[in-house]
Amino acid sequence: MVSFEMNDRKKIGLGLTGFGIFFSFLGIIFFFDKGLLAMGNVLFVSGVSITIGLKSTMQFFMKRSNFKGTISFGVGFFILIMGWPIVGMIVEAYGFVVLFSGFWPTLAVFLQKIPVLGWLFQQPFVRSLFDRYRGKRMPV
Repeated sequence: MVSFEMNDRKKIGLGLTGFGIFFSFLGIIFFFDKGLLAMGNVLFVSGVSITIGLKSTMQFFMKRSNFKGTISFGVGFFILIMGWPIVGMIVEAYGFVVLFSGFWPTLAVFLQKIPVLGWLFQQPFVRSLFDRYRGKRMPV
């Protein structure tokens, strides 16, 4: 069994990642405020870097299969800073989906195990969407 030791560095990294998501959410709620969105991006990336380590972060972002997502995320951040927050967030969202597309099946399994949300995600329609995304088709 693989153990995940939660040391102080990882706690701080997860906190920064959570604050990054929170500030990005606030930036969207407050009509795409570019200051909050930029702060959310910086906190998110720094939180991921602290959580998994600088070397692993560089390997993840510079992996050949993730290069398109890295470029999209960086260009979206630059567009956001230049003053076009809606376009920047769209480009960043595309980069985020491409970067973290390998984690979606793991996220789906995790969501199915949450007590209240799990029931919703185990309904046939939603489950068929998850199975279709993974490439497996459910028998009808």
